[in-house]
Amino acid sequence: MEGAVKPCMRLTRKKRDYIVVSVGGSLIVPKDIDLPFLHRFRALLKKKIQSGSSFFIIAGGGKLARNYQEAAKEVRAEEGLEREDADWLGIHSTRLNAHLLRTLFKEDAQSKIVKNYDRKISPRASVIIGAGWKPGWSTDYDAVIAAKHLGAKKLVNLSNIDYVYTADPRKDPTATKIEKIGWAEFRKLIPEEWDPGLSSPFDPVAAKEAEALGLEVVIMNGAKLEEFENYLEGRPFIGTVIS
Repeated sequence: MEGAVKPCMRLTRKKRDYIVVSVGGSLIVPKDIDLPFLHRFRALLKKKIQSGSSFFIIAGGGKLARNYQEAAKEVRAEEGLEREDADWLGIHSTRLNAHLLRTLFKEDAQSKIVKNYDRKISPRASVIIGAGWKPGWSTDYDAVIAAKHLGAKKLVNLSNIDYVYTADPRKDPTATKIEKIGWAEFRKLIPEEWDPGLSSPFDPVAAKEAEALGLEVVIMNGAKLEEFENYLEGRPFIGTVIS
């Protein structure tokens, strides 16, 4: 009808479905910066981004963190190094590694690195980079909280092991690999408390939170990025699924 007011058409932005990826510092800086790994990691994620995928990537500290912590311990041998100071050295190492990753994904990444997980994470880009938060919290825990903020259902922990085992295979020859396990069973395999020096495939506090969220966590060897790609493509892969 002539003169009628047409209804306003509001464009809605499609919600991004993020996959959270925790990249162990041992992959980024095993000793020196691992350029071949970074080339392959960037190429894989760029390919997935072009096909519509979105990622929250959190960086660990790796050898960089240990170098700073060991240096502080050695120089302060008489006085000792307080745990909080050691934690902060590790946290700042994750932040340097995170800045490296943000630079590598600059065209697709949110400009600010996430360093405070008390704040809601605003999803504005295909890639969001995160780093360590504060003393007493692991990057595993930070990754789970990021998943909670973003409504992500999947978290991939790229580390230096192929599978979670029933025991430490370096100490127990009867240890067997686990391809799939529930959270209740998984939490029986790990300690109840987290400590910065803890050797565990996933932080116990983070595991408890992930279970409450109904989050699927995959532990896999980040050096075998073809397995990570298989997981992203829905193909069989080497790794442990915890759900």
